[in-house]
Amino acid sequence: MLREEVNKALEILKNGGVILYPTDTVWGLGCDATNEEAVVKVNAIKGRAADKSLIVLLENDNKLQSYVTEIPDVAYELIEYAENPLTIVFSGAKNLAKSVINSDGTVGIRVVKHDFCGQLIQRFRRPIVSTSANISGQPTPKFFDEISDEIKDAVDYIVDLEQENRIAKKPSTIIKLGPSGQFEFIRK
Repeated sequence: MLREEVNKALEILKNGGVILYPTDTVWGLGCDATNEEAVVKVNAIKGRAADKSLIVLLENDNKLQSYVTEIPDVAYELIEYAENPLTIVFSGAKNLAKSVINSDGTVGIRVVKHDFCGQLIQRFRRPIVSTSANISGQPTPKFFDEISDEIKDAVDYIVDLEQENRIAKKPSTIIKLGPSGQFEFIRK
């Protein structure tokens, strides 16, 4: 079942589509983070301003250098030792859709520890966007059945995994990491 769902989602991503999928945090809307048109679709589905930044998922920290110009050494330790999902905002974003990169040149990246996401990103060979599956300004759904029909009807594919899961997950911790390794919490 996992392999089959990865294959289905992979085809949607390759064709510039948007998926609704389970992550290591809350259910997410996702697309190819290097495809500007796909990112615009995600923002349109959420009714979200294009200047609000999005989180990008990678399957391992070896891929960071493909999307960020400077990676302080402490980033690898933070990723390795984080007990909960951790998004790090890096300076010097590159090779991503312009709508994913914040106006100050930063990008939020999370290395996932989740079977479906990890396999999907590894097979896709590109990062994917992850943003909560809600209309902008509305509460983040904790479970699949809390996701609005408006969102479900707007995506190209809904991943058929973890839909019955009743273990509440929460959004990731977000820290902004400076080039010299100093960091500040944006969301705890």
